[in-house]
Amino acid sequence: MEQMKAVFSVVVFLIFIMIPLNNAEGEEVSAMLTNIHWLGHDTFKIIADGKTVYTDPFKIKKEDKADLILITHEHRDHCSPDDVKKLQGSDTVIVTIPDCAVRLSGNIKTLKPGDRLEVSGIKIEAVPAYNTNKQFHPKDRNWVGYIFIVSGKRIYIAGDTDHIPEMKTFKADIALLPVSGTYVMTADEAVKAALDIKPELAIPMHYGSIVGDDKDAEKFADGLKGKIDVKILKEE
Repeated sequence: MEQMKAVFSVVVFLIFIMIPLNNAEGEEVSAMLTNIHWLGHDTFKIIADGKTVYTDPFKIKKEDKADLILITHEHRDHCSPDDVKKLQGSDTVIVTIPDCAVRLSGNIKTLKPGDRLEVSGIKIEAVPAYNTNKQFHPKDRNWVGYIFIVSGKRIYIAGDTDHIPEMKTFKADIALLPVSGTYVMTADEAVKAALDIKPELAIPMHYGSIVGDDKDAEKFADGLKGKIDVKILKEE
C-alpha cells in the first residue's frame, strides 16, 4: 500500500509540473501571433528576432524591406519577381528552388527537399510539397515547403501541397496550411495534415485570392475544434 501511495504521489507531482510548462508553451505561441501577418494567399509577413521574413510574396500592396524571402515554387502566384522587388533590399536573402531562382536576381540560395541552411541566424529546412491526386505540383519537380525557426518556434509554411505521408515526420509549433482544394488540399484533407503534424497552432491559407473562400477556412477550424488551436487571420 505504501509503495502504491508513493507511485501515486510521483504521478501527481509530474502532472503538476508539466501543466505550467505546456501552458507556457501555448502562451509563447499565442504571443507569436502578433508578429504573424497574413497578406493574402500564401503570403505572410513574420517579424521576429529583429528580422522580417516574407513567404511567397504575391500582390504586395506596399513596399517593405525583407531580411529573408522564402519562395516555395515557380508558379506565378508564389514566385512573382515584381512582388519580390517591392521587398528586396541590398541585404535581402532569397531562399527558393532552382526553377524559380533563374527568374530572380540578388542574394539567392537554392534548396531541394531535405536540404537545410541558416540565414542571419534563422535555421531553414526545405520539406517536400506535391500533389497526390492531381498534377499541378508533381513530386519529381522537387518543389518545397519550409520549416524555419524564429523566436525558438518552428513555423511550417506548406507551399502548394496535398496531404502527404511525409507530414507525419514534420515537427512544427505553428503550421500554415492551404485549405482551398483544386490545386492543393481541401479543408478536410488539411485537417488530417494538421493532425499528423500536431502543431500548437494551425493557420489556414491559400484561399480568397485565386480559389477558395472564408468557408474553407471555417471548415478547417471546425474540423480541428477541441484538437488543435486554429486562428483564422484577417487579410491585411
